[in-house]
Amino acid sequence: MIFLGPLYQWVVAHFSERINHFPLIRLVMYSLDKTILYLLLFLGIRLVYNALTHKKTRWQQEVKVAIFSGYIILLLALTVFRHAYYPWQLHFYFDRPLSAINTQPFIETIKLSAGRSQFDFWYQSLGNIGWFVPFGFGLPWISQHRRSGLAVVFWGIVLSLGIETMQFLLISGIADIDDVIFNTLGALVGWLLYRVTHLIVKK
Repeated sequence: MIFLGPLYQWVVAHFSERINHFPLIRLVMYSLDKTILYLLLFLGIRLVYNALTHKKTRWQQEVKVAIFSGYIILLLALTVFRHAYYPWQLHFYFDRPLSAINTQPFIETIKLSAGRSQFDFWYQSLGNIGWFVPFGFGLPWISQHRRSGLAVVFWGIVLSLGIETMQFLLISGIADIDDVIFNTLGALVGWLLYRVTHLIVKK
């Protein structure tokens, strides 16, 4: 870790033996650390590009872009790049059989619902929905051309399929059709929240 190392060591010392799902806490903290690094790099490159092209900076829009970009980077760090900190540490497995992809809807989710750990079931369903709510809210928030529900759902599906494909190739997660369904539902919920918020603000 570059930024959160001392905080992580403190959390390990005080909570590693008390929390059953501590590996999830570790994943979140490592992902946050990577997010800080790559968000700073992205914002630095964007700032230099705007300066070189003499593009007028609209700070309100830049703040929106920074927030949404931070969310996207964190999402990718949690789901796709969880085993690598730097790009050159990635290893692709192009010889994996397609049978490793779960294409039958809700089979795995139903199995999890009957399993011993209800946490896994709720994380699989509500977690996958929740992670895409910010996408459904944020996309129309930063882009005037992608404010329709259809556009948000379309790009939500594209992002989710991209994540599942990368998880399959990197073996950083299970490629599952349920994830795409729940992610898309989360994007739709986020868009509905955006519409409600937009109507309230307009009043």
